[in-house]
Amino acid sequence: MRILLAILLNALALAVAAFLVPGIRLEGWGDGLVEPLLAYLIVGAVFGVVNVVIKPIVSVLSLPITCLTLGLFAIVINGLMLMLTAWLTTFTPVEFVVESFFWDAVLGAIVVALVSALLNQFLVSPQRA
Repeated sequence: MRILLAILLNALALAVAAFLVPGIRLEGWGDGLVEPLLAYLIVGAVFGVVNVVIKPIVSVLSLPITCLTLGLFAIVINGLMLMLTAWLTTFTPVEFVVESFFWDAVLGAIVVALVSALLNQFLVSPQRA
């Protein structure tokens, strides 16, 4: 159940990033209601696997530069994970497109991080009064 919730939250965060950042879009599916939802779930699953498998390795290897930049390099790492997700989805029926690294991937990574943090705050661990 927790994995399905993580995939759903990733899909929502990526959909918001695709809506807000002009260089990020979804290709390969129809214009109906169900097709894009399934496509974002597929992309959310790929993004989740990338974040679980690849991101910890890259984060540990780039720890010195992350410390040197006071954590700002983590945004670049998140942008790289978004670009890797876009590349991996070229092998699936749905294609998640990130046009350029500097503006689109980094801005998309910021949007995904903010949306994920908000969704995790309110849906995963709600505050008790």
